Amino acid sequence: MKISAWPFVLASILSAQPATTETPVAPQVAPKPVIRAQYAWGYSGMDGEGSGTLSVLVEPQNGRVVLELHGLGERLMLLTGDRSAGYHVQIPRQELDKTFSDFGALPLPFLPQLGSAQALHALLTEGAAPGVKVRKRDQKGPLKLRYTGHDEHGKDVTVWMDRTRWETE
Repeated sequence: MKISAWPFVLASILSAQPATTETPVAPQVAPKPVIRAQYAWGYSGMDGEGSGTLSVLVEPQNGRVVLELHGLGERLMLLTGDRSAGYHVQIPRQELDKTFSDFGALPLPFLPQLGSAQALHALLTEGAAPGVKVRKRDQKGPLKLRYTGHDEHGKDVTVWMDRTRWETE
């Protein structure tokens, strides 16, 4: 058979095969797990220093977040909410008790501006956020984090977080 006949032969073979009606299946991405974690934290800034405990619940699928910050035997902040209902934050020392419709608008004095519950999830599982460095890792993710940035007045702050408890669902 001549080489010039190959395109014709190939076309006739392909036309004789039944057409497939299968649609390509997109690879499924596993949903991000719900995280329940607790951190020992330390803070240093122009307005002083402190330490305490941060308890976190993040459900990235619906944007649900619960953050509770304790220090010196008192609750310093409580944040609850989700993407659909908004986020309610209470900071007693600042006499703040307000609901925000967007996670990015929250005044979180000890974390970088994250923008979403998914970004908080990425911070806790990967150490991914502006100004954050992972100091130590284990098989679950960042064990020790350090955030260097600025507070709401533009003053330098440093926050250390050491994971003390970790659960996923």
